[in-house]
Amino acid sequence: MIDQKSAPYAALLLRVSLGGLFLAHAALKIFVFTPAGTAQFFASVGVPPALAYVTMAAEVAGGVALILGVWTRLAALALTPVLIGAIATVHGAAGFFFNNANGGWEYPAFWIVALLVQALLGDGALAMVPSRFGAARVRGVA
Repeated sequence: MIDQKSAPYAALLLRVSLGGLFLAHAALKIFVFTPAGTAQFFASVGVPPALAYVTMAAEVAGGVALILGVWTRLAALALTPVLIGAIATVHGAAGFFFNNANGGWEYPAFWIVALLVQALLGDGALAMVPSRFGAARVRGVA
């Protein structure tokens, strides 16, 4: 049975955690590896370098959307292909465990499951919900 009083806060906690992780990964690519370095890495694993910029933009936009609770279900589903790509290009060949060289696929796979759970749960508490007229309002818990 779902506890209707605490479930919205569980969705909020999951949403903010996932958004924060995506912002952290984007910051690593932008500020540590640099966008050009990230693009070079993508090229080195056979991915078009332009997808590095698309990935960074998706991680920032999706992370912010998740944290704010704006189009949460869509943001969670839209970020899933980023992680599938990470598994397909880098982490899949490294084996299951993430402590293997090049990181295994266990962490990105778990992250995908968490995004799917978020998409099923929805916004949760304290989500910014866009209105018909372009302004956003904060939805609390009833």
